[in-house]
Amino acid sequence: MPLHTIGLEQGRNTLPELASRAHSGEPSLLTRHGKPYAAIVSPDVLMKGRPRPRFLNLRGTGKGLWGKSPAKAIDHMRNEWH
Repeated sequence: MPLHTIGLEQGRNTLPELASRAHSGEPSLLTRHGKPYAAIVSPDVLMKGRPRPRFLNLRGTGKGLWGKSPAKAIDHMRNEWH
């Protein structure tokens, strides 16, 4: 896959063209003062090799939402309508 290299200022002025190139599979490397700064690539390239988010990855993200005893909080909610 060819890599198109362009300065950051010029890239700013030609962003629609760079986006079209990325969409068609040609990435662009933006440089600042001659050093790599950022890349413009298609979403397919960006997501390639990344694991898909899984439901189990959310496990533990709500820690503390139910107080000290989640079982008691759930039991309280179940019984509040009786």
